[in-house]
Amino acid sequence: MNADIVESFAAMVREKGVDKDVLHGIIEDIFGLLVRKKYGEEANYSVVVNMDRGDIEIFLVREIVDVVEDPDKQISLDEVNLKGNEDELDVGEEYVEQLKLATFGRRLINLAKQSLNQRIREIEKELILNEYKRLVGEIVIGDIYQIRKNDILVNHNKNELILPREEQIPHERYYKGNTTRAIVKEVRRGKSGPEIIISRADPELLRRLLEIEVPEVYDGIIEIRRIARQAGERAKVAVESMDKRIDPVGACVGMKGVRIHSIIKELANENIDVFAFSDDPRVMITRALMPGKLKSIELDEVNRNAVIYADSSQAAMIVGRNGVNIRLAMQVTGYNIDFHRIEKNIEDYEEGVELLECKPELGAEVYDTLINNRFDYVTDVFKAGKEKLLEIFEDDEELVDRIYDILKNRMQD
Repeated sequence: MNADIVESFAAMVREKGVDKDVLHGIIEDIFGLLVRKKYGEEANYSVVVNMDRGDIEIFLVREIVDVVEDPDKQISLDEVNLKGNEDELDVGEEYVEQLKLATFGRRLINLAKQSLNQRIREIEKELILNEYKRLVGEIVIGDIYQIRKNDILVNHNKNELILPREEQIPHERYYKGNTTRAIVKEVRRGKSGPEIIISRADPELLRRLLEIEVPEVYDGIIEIRRIARQAGERAKVAVESMDKRIDPVGACVGMKGVRIHSIIKELANENIDVFAFSDDPRVMITRALMPGKLKSIELDEVNRNAVIYADSSQAAMIVGRNGVNIRLAMQVTGYNIDFHRIEKNIEDYEEGVELLECKPELGAEVYDTLINNRFDYVTDVFKAGKEKLLEIFEDDEELVDRIYDILKNRMQD
């Protein structure tokens, strides 16, 4: 019976991958619990487990007395004699009795199995916790098996991973049964077991993808110095080559962009700007704000502030949609950037924009009036000046200012 119990316990543990020494300790603790259940918390006992032979031996130590007052701690000399008393023990000495498992009854044996299962579940949870703690910052690949309102559950090696809404790429579509790649961001103890949080929005995912797609990054020839990312929109990566013969940007982008396009596809068509790192903050800021072109930069290196100047025509590219370009540039450079537009002088504008292109903004009446006064191009209006326009529009300053603003904006576009 001993061997059957040990083997049944061992079989359960093998399925969970629990260490043999750990099992040994668990069985000792559980059968110690059985002894205490039957003989009291102060029982004097020992449990010996031989995993190789599949054997469990339980010994109970009691004092030999004439009159038994506490049967859990004492045994009468008459009872000892009935059990054999081969060592000719007498009153006052200790009697060591080997207990058979049948002594505990089926109920306590079942309790032992339940306790073992509970202990194994606790150990299993601890093993999972430690396993994923080692994987923090690494990529895992799993299958989506449940999509909920605020998160997505992913199956990875039969373990449940959680992809919260804030760690998802905005506007990316997720479907049950699809495979997804993410990094392990956080591992914590939950009420029912380990909670493993994964992310597709963290900049670290981009770093790991670059290591996979660019061998030079994986080998350490190219170092990723800085990463800033707004998931689903844009990312900026500053790279540096440890080998002067290798172009870090070209290596990351790949022939015809094949390497970077693979990553862009994985990240739901997120724009990725890769540029060469520099210790010169002016160079870093200039590169980080590409594709916008700057005129000049004023630096306060102590407070890490930068004031940049550029033509108004560059504003859209420098700032980016919803400010994403300049915001990421601040993150990747570590500087707070203040953008000042430089307005062009009228004489700097080239002819080419016909007044007809501005008709929707100007309105038919204003447009017809300007055309009738031989203003065919926007620059014709500027060359004539405001005084001429005031004469044409009967000193309506508000209207003239509005015309100027409309035409200026069109020229700057």
